Amino acid sequence: IYHFGKMQYDYSKNKDEHPEPIKAEVKGLIPEWLQGTLIRNGPGLFSLGETRYNHWFDGMALLHSFTIKKGEVTYRSKYLRGDTYNSNTQANRIVVSEMGTMAYPDPCKNIFSKVITFLSHTIPDFTDNCGNNIIKYGNDYHATSETNYIRKIDPITLETQDKVDYLKYLPANIVASHTHYDKEGNSYSMGTCIAEKGKTKYMLFKVPGGSRSDGSPPLKSAEVVCTVPCRSLLTPSYYHSFGMTDNYFVFIEQPLKLDILKMATAYLRRVSWASCMKFHPEDSTLIHLIDRKTKKEVGIKFYTGAMAVYHQVNAFEDDGHVVFDVICYDDNGLYEMFYLDKLKEQMGAETMYCKPTCKRFVLPLSDMGETGEDLVKLKYTTASAVKEKDGKVLCQGEVLCDGVELPRINYNFNGKKYRYSYFCCVDISPVAKKVNTFHKNQTHDLGDGFASEPVFIPRPDAVDEDDGVVLTSVINAKPAQGGFLLVLDGKSFKEIARAGIDVDFHMDMHGYFIPDNS
Repeated sequence: IYHFGKMQYDYSKNKDEHPEPIKAEVKGLIPEWLQGTLIRNGPGLFSLGETRYNHWFDGMALLHSFTIKKGEVTYRSKYLRGDTYNSNTQANRIVVSEMGTMAYPDPCKNIFSKVITFLSHTIPDFTDNCGNNIIKYGNDYHATSETNYIRKIDPITLETQDKVDYLKYLPANIVASHTHYDKEGNSYSMGTCIAEKGKTKYMLFKVPGGSRSDGSPPLKSAEVVCTVPCRSLLTPSYYHSFGMTDNYFVFIEQPLKLDILKMATAYLRRVSWASCMKFHPEDSTLIHLIDRKTKKEVGIKFYTGAMAVYHQVNAFEDDGHVVFDVICYDDNGLYEMFYLDKLKEQMGAETMYCKPTCKRFVLPLSDMGETGEDLVKLKYTTASAVKEKDGKVLCQGEVLCDGVELPRINYNFNGKKYRYSYFCCVDISPVAKKVNTFHKNQTHDLGDGFASEPVFIPRPDAVDEDDGVVLTSVINAKPAQGGFLLVLDGKSFKEIARAGIDVDFHMDMHGYFIPDNS
């Protein structure tokens, strides 16, 4: 979803919602087996009255969906009507603070925003503008960002339903917006518990699949699987995702840190919470490997150089190793790039922010070996893990490819040895990319358009990993022509169909495909 070449996209333009279903014009043939709804989420409203957001991620959440049935596609979009949206639209100004935009009351009006106590300071309550992803707990679908609030939604009408507060069920002030799922339908998420007296810790929790018999929220059954203490108690790491294999969780504690004391005083200092997030290039990155059976970290201390990671691609176990593929950056330039003023400056320029790299790290499960020895014994990777004098293991990643983001895989292979991943290319013309981690890559050029995160849907009963389709919503460079949902064949990576919709799509972030049988 980044700036491709010279194509211009106005990130700060407010988008219209289309809550009534719109029938798409389908060219080509959508496979008969493909039935379900792709829901996607991202910011769509950036100014209210005389006020505007500073950062693109702060914009009001706009949900949109593509329902595929018997070869036809229906589209709709709707703003998430949370407390944040309702308060802002009633006041016709931004009254609820977001990560990059601190909101202050209009001195002429008697509107008071809700406040909470945070580390003994009074601060504005966190937002329920959940504009990053769609996650499933039990049988409920939720819009999420990374605060303690998520919003239940109706996956068909996109109506906003209950406001769910993680803090009612778990001591989680911040929760990552990427969740993992197992074959039984259980969900696994990761949150940070910011406690008084510096007892800050990370925790992994599990939410059982299915509905609760009394109809209460699925989070009521949430259980903490394990906790990891923060290496620096007043500056926990920011993280957006984590890895999961059959027997392990992988958590990257990176030197991109939130200063929670600064966050507690940001409102009084009239600065944004984002200004309290800093990258520390002098620090190492710790890689925590957690055993799912013992619910404890393994004894080996893995680390690598300073890097910033938002998205993990996949993780799997192989012959006494855990292999972990991630998209990494050299610093926090990615967040900085999406300030709306900066995006405006870059319009049409060919400048590129720090480029993402897809890297493979390998964590050996045994540290038996001499000091200075590379403990990685897998033949197909150049990733290394060298045992040091103090017993720690220094990991160096293997570069799989450059300039890619928004990774997706065939989720049936999540936590398993896999071959294919699907990305958006962010450094050349707008293309979707299929990366074969053991062989050659394929790309699909979109001509004039922006592609969203490519979502792979496996064909029912498929054997081959790439037997299925890839769905991506495409913003037309000529907005008057409307956007379209592109359907690519998973194997050949060629277009098999597109569903045109006469709507000026918004740039979205992440999404979830709900197959009809669920």
